[in-house]
Amino acid sequence: MSKKDLYEVLGVDRSASAAELKSAYRKLAKKYHPDVNQGDDAAEKRFKEITNAYDILKDADQRAAYDQYGHAAFEGGQQGGGFGGGGFEGFGSMGDIFEEFFGGRRQGGGRQRQQRGNDLRTDVSISLEEAFTGVERKIKLNRNAPCTTCSGSGAKPGTSPKNCDTCKGHGKVRAQQGFFMVERPCPTCHGAGQRIEDPCSDCSGRGQIPQTKTLSVSVPAGVEDGTRIRLSGEGDGGPNGAQSGDLYVFVSVDPHPVLQRDGADIFCNLPVTLTQAALGCSIELPLLNGKRVKLTIPKGAQPGQQFRLRGKGMPVLRSRATGDLYVQLTVEMPAHLTREQEKLLKKFEAASGEDTYPETAQFRKQTGAR
Repeated sequence: MSKKDLYEVLGVDRSASAAELKSAYRKLAKKYHPDVNQGDDAAEKRFKEITNAYDILKDADQRAAYDQYGHAAFEGGQQGGGFGGGGFEGFGSMGDIFEEFFGGRRQGGGRQRQQRGNDLRTDVSISLEEAFTGVERKIKLNRNAPCTTCSGSGAKPGTSPKNCDTCKGHGKVRAQQGFFMVERPCPTCHGAGQRIEDPCSDCSGRGQIPQTKTLSVSVPAGVEDGTRIRLSGEGDGGPNGAQSGDLYVFVSVDPHPVLQRDGADIFCNLPVTLTQAALGCSIELPLLNGKRVKLTIPKGAQPGQQFRLRGKGMPVLRSRATGDLYVQLTVEMPAHLTREQEKLLKKFEAASGEDTYPETAQFRKQTGAR
């Protein structure tokens, strides 16, 4: 066991309350947990230190013994010492950290809560138009579902699981460690507290069978690329009748050929002809909801000029607000001119003055260009 002062390991004063100890541990455990620092040996070592420190200090009797005798209070037990052995028995994953604080592991009169089923993931691709309006999608999911024959218990119909002989149904066993009696998950039943003598023939005692299920997923209007939708209880069924996991649907929004999205705002580059920009015009633009909106371009509009159409963008997810549509002009120069068109343009150029091209005239004055 680390010989560092346990209060220093958690970064608290020796007078810290139980709530302060818990708060300090939660922050450090989330930061250094191996699930978030995979392959980082230093983080793993740090996690073991803070877990060991909290396991001791959270118990009033152990804390009192530590305050009086220091680390000597826990020596003489199994190698490595310390309540919990500095390993990960207390916390298998990031979710277990929160279960420790919100009662998930301490409920049920001693028997450990059965492990829930695995969470599953699937991906759905939608168009920008579908993201605008919202859409219902059917997905086919392969998962492990509770066995209908044994109702997920794993035991043959007409029978039931029996209490584990090792832990007598408690799901935990005790062992002496130093001055204290340490409680750990039962190695025989892995904390379930029960064993199956006569397993179900359909699921071989697992309580689960393979299943292909079609689900309807409601993708709300305004959803953004990468949004995650959680379907509670639609993941793998839990072993031996335990709670099912969840299904997470990740939504990807396909790129649009013309429009670019930034949050709830939409941006569009609108090409217009030279004469449209010079003389002005009105153009009807199609919107993502199938409607159309009229945009009036004034005379003498310039390339890059931007117009804002309020409330014509994307809906904001789970809100009545909507973004805006920004239209930016690109002026297309005429190409493949006929001789008649060239004559007309030359005639137009000859009749033009500084007021016709003010930026060109200003540039020539400033640089002396001809």
